[in-house]
Amino acid sequence: MRYGILRGHRRWCTLRGMKRRTVLGTACALALVQNSPRAGAADKVLRLGWVTAQEAASLTPMVTALRASLARLGYVEGQNVSIAFRYGDGSADRVPEMVAELQRLPIDILLVQGGPAVNVVAGLPVAVPVAYVYSGDPVSAGFAKSLAHPESNMTGLTLLAAEMNGKLLEILREMLPTVRDVAIVANPEHPGCNIERDYTDGAARQLGMRTEYFPARTREELTSSLQAMADSPARAVSIFSDSFAVSNRRQILDFAIARKMPVMTGWPVFADSGALCTYGPRLVDSYARLASYVDRIAKGAKPADLPIERPTTFELVLNVKTANAIGLQLPQSLLVRANRLIS
Repeated sequence: MRYGILRGHRRWCTLRGMKRRTVLGTACALALVQNSPRAGAADKVLRLGWVTAQEAASLTPMVTALRASLARLGYVEGQNVSIAFRYGDGSADRVPEMVAELQRLPIDILLVQGGPAVNVVAGLPVAVPVAYVYSGDPVSAGFAKSLAHPESNMTGLTLLAAEMNGKLLEILREMLPTVRDVAIVANPEHPGCNIERDYTDGAARQLGMRTEYFPARTREELTSSLQAMADSPARAVSIFSDSFAVSNRRQILDFAIARKMPVMTGWPVFADSGALCTYGPRLVDSYARLASYVDRIAKGAKPADLPIERPTTFELVLNVKTANAIGLQLPQSLLVRANRLIS
């Protein structure tokens, strides 16, 4: 009799343990589901729309960085996320039509690339949350109350790092200790241009340099400014990076290189095209960070509550080929600090 009681007790303990393990296993499975990027919507694909005024080929590294970052966060194309791309091929006038088309698909989040497209989208009736990468200052542009509190349906990253314009003058002085006069090519309509001018002027005063500004809002104005620059005492050029400067970089660089004038600016695309030096945000990192906005918005965050991020990683790119072409010997102190050399 006692043996039967003990055997029954062991059986009861075994069944109890099995039930406990089943409950724990179920709880763990539920926790994994709840913590997944698409919790509660396992059969639903997150639909992203991408719109830009630029051409696809110019943005390949940025799109690659975005996709890789999304995958690290658990969003894999063909499984739980889809991206519909729309490119304006150089025309911002196509942006409203492309945004309307994306919303008809429909989409859950709209990703906007570049100043021209973001400026247009800011004035459109967009029914879904918007996350962007913007070259200018969103506050100066008028679609964010502050970087910390956007208070709108749009948020994202700004590429503006105005303090880097002063750093570029320091690098120029390291390259050419005797340089005094620097031409600044800038688009006055680019939101944040005034902030960049303040930093540049302050650095120039400290370094004993003189700056002369040459506006470039349109191609005609750029041509006139370059003609005026030819008669100025400037012996170097600094460009405030924006989409207009990128689109017209060939004209600026050909002008400067023909006159053996070093060109300094912030974005690596200029160095790849022949500028002597670029120092500024590591752009692919900013596009990778865009994925974090997708993740937070997908999990319920509102754009108005997500602070706008500024660049946190920077890179120095030197074009040794251009240095040789204009007869400039780059100092070893700069060569060893460069993140990339073009030769």
